[in-house]
Amino acid sequence: MNIAASDLTLEQKSHLVSGVGPWYTFGIPELDVEPVILSDGPHGLRYQGEGGENFGLTESAKSTCFPPAVAIGSSWDPSVAERVATAIGQEARALGVNIVLGPGVNIKRSPLCGRNFEYLSEDPLLSGVLGAAYVEAIQAEGVGCSVKHFAANNQEHDRMRVSSDVDERTLREIYFPAFERIVKEARPATLMCSYNRINGVFASENRWLLTDVLRGEWGFDGAVMSDWGAVHDNAAALSAGLDLEMPGTDGRTPPLIADAVRNGTLDEADLDVSVERILGLQAWRAEPSHAEIDVDAHHRLAREVAAECAVLLKNDGTLPLSATTKLAVIGEFARTPRFQGGGSSHVAVTRSESFLDALPELTDLDVAFAPGFDLDGSGDESALRDAAVELASDAEVAVIFAGLGESDESEGFDRTSIELPRAQVDLIRAVAAVAPRTVVVLSNGGVVSVEGWHDDVAAILEGFLLGQASGGAIADVVFGVVNPSGRLAETIPRRLADHPSTQNFPGERGHVVYGERLLVGYRALTTLDTPARYPFGHGLSYTTFELSDFTVEVTGADSAVAGVKVTNTGPREGAHVVQIYVDATSNGDIQRPARELRAFEKVTLGPGESTVVSLPLDRRAFAFWDIDESDWVVEAGSYIVQLGRDSETIVAEQPISLTGDGIVRELTLWSTLEEWLTHPVVGPVMLDEIDSDRLRYVAQPHILRGIGTLPMRKIADSLRDTVAPETFDALMARTRRDEVVAP
Repeated sequence: MNIAASDLTLEQKSHLVSGVGPWYTFGIPELDVEPVILSDGPHGLRYQGEGGENFGLTESAKSTCFPPAVAIGSSWDPSVAERVATAIGQEARALGVNIVLGPGVNIKRSPLCGRNFEYLSEDPLLSGVLGAAYVEAIQAEGVGCSVKHFAANNQEHDRMRVSSDVDERTLREIYFPAFERIVKEARPATLMCSYNRINGVFASENRWLLTDVLRGEWGFDGAVMSDWGAVHDNAAALSAGLDLEMPGTDGRTPPLIADAVRNGTLDEADLDVSVERILGLQAWRAEPSHAEIDVDAHHRLAREVAAECAVLLKNDGTLPLSATTKLAVIGEFARTPRFQGGGSSHVAVTRSESFLDALPELTDLDVAFAPGFDLDGSGDESALRDAAVELASDAEVAVIFAGLGESDESEGFDRTSIELPRAQVDLIRAVAAVAPRTVVVLSNGGVVSVEGWHDDVAAILEGFLLGQASGGAIADVVFGVVNPSGRLAETIPRRLADHPSTQNFPGERGHVVYGERLLVGYRALTTLDTPARYPFGHGLSYTTFELSDFTVEVTGADSAVAGVKVTNTGPREGAHVVQIYVDATSNGDIQRPARELRAFEKVTLGPGESTVVSLPLDRRAFAFWDIDESDWVVEAGSYIVQLGRDSETIVAEQPISLTGDGIVRELTLWSTLEEWLTHPVVGPVMLDEIDSDRLRYVAQPHILRGIGTLPMRKIADSLRDTVAPETFDALMARTRRDEVVAP
């Protein structure tokens, strides 16, 4: 039966736009409208059936915990996102889940955000490409996605009410593009609005966000649901474009909606639009597959993809280890792995695998272990450290597992520091002082500082959070079964203060000002010439790659294509990430970051093998959001296309010239003297048509430098005795869009 909003009573419609409990939409069985079942699940399902809650505090069905987004982002590989999403989709179908809440694609504005483990990157292109791959793959399994959290949800502090005060250009260039790409390329079933306000308006009530931009500009045709508890005024939310309030309110909301329609607060036409979108979710009401999930196969998959996500930060040749290396394994995380974040996405795993569990597969030696520290701070710190030091002094290599515990970072609160716990820093330094060689393996959801001990150790492997098979994946990388190929999806700074967001994070008295604007992550450090400890895009391999024959060919007024030959010059198979950046700072008077990632591709090559990678650069690679035009604009001028090993290491670059969009700005008397003199239409004729020695004088470069920003009305007023106002009017008329032909 095909049901439309017109077939329903006001009471039925009012129920459909409000959930039932934490995980169901409202059903009308007599009309064949069945409840749609939702579940948390960016990196594994947290399915609780008809009961449960939305805080991650109670038990859920066992599911495979795959690497969270912090690790998937570090893969720089859409196929990794696809493989994980496909498996999650299969597990969802088996449990009867219709829509999975994820992926999270918010930008990592600050390394302190407590939920960074659930987001992909500090870069919108990388987040968008991986997010789109995830959505397409999971929806191919017949399970819908809810992409979250739209928008500008970049902190946990005061998240239910804080106003993210951010200018439109920054929203368009940094915080919107990942959502935009996913909507246009992957057509997700739903989007989830965020808790926060955006420039004073709650996301759930923000018509510009949910209707004008999301639907009107991007063409989103799915449903918008609220984050759990993000609705404060149901009528305002429905009028703005929200379709579904979650979780249910035990029946309190539907009468409020019906009353709002009756008293005219809510237009029933707006309610009907939302009802149609909720009815559209019936398309995702696939029956449970009842397929037996091969949990062992999914665990093996979790181990395979996790190994592709680990980032080798530093290595003096100590890694990979030999099966005969005499090891001392130190650190509680080697025995009790930290592999996922805390909060609503916490997965009840099918099994977990520590590094110590995996060791017998890779070495026949008896490996000595010392915890070195405990996870709750209750032990004797000195005694634990001393025992670890004694163990390390008798080993060839000490492998220390360090990182952050679940109590250090989670949904719901932000960190105040990027430092490792002091006990762990002291342990690393003490062990490194006695061990011939020391390797540090990190497990953390947000980046941590490596200062104070970095130069004391031989190798650092950043695992972030790698899912339930993290121990085996780390062992595979450390012993060389897998050649590391992860790249940092976020910057590791030398100091927290090097992030401009730090000056305004997390805000005060209900407001957080995005004062750094476009200078987020590596964009800030490269623009301000502040070296990172490890830059965005960095990652080492056990083999080496040569990049040669870099070319850039202009393919249109606003596009180009970059090409490069990649050769594996080392002894074993490995993967390299080709990274293309664009520097637009020399073009026009618009402030641009010094470097922005505009294309990437991960390629795998055997020893001695070569391939030529061709990466298109479309108009968005060169465009900025023009607040005057309310559109993307490519200015005519010069751009530098750069080939980087990371955001700081540029190995080749090529300048190109683009004719751009040929936009001719309209002049007014509020336009500056300099804007008049440099205007492509008026500038060449202005001094001839305005016959004034005074104007010619002030137009001299050394004079113009001081008064060029004067509004033209001030100049016209000073010339009123010798130049008729009609002269200025005639020149302005030539710049009107219906009068001028763009050059």
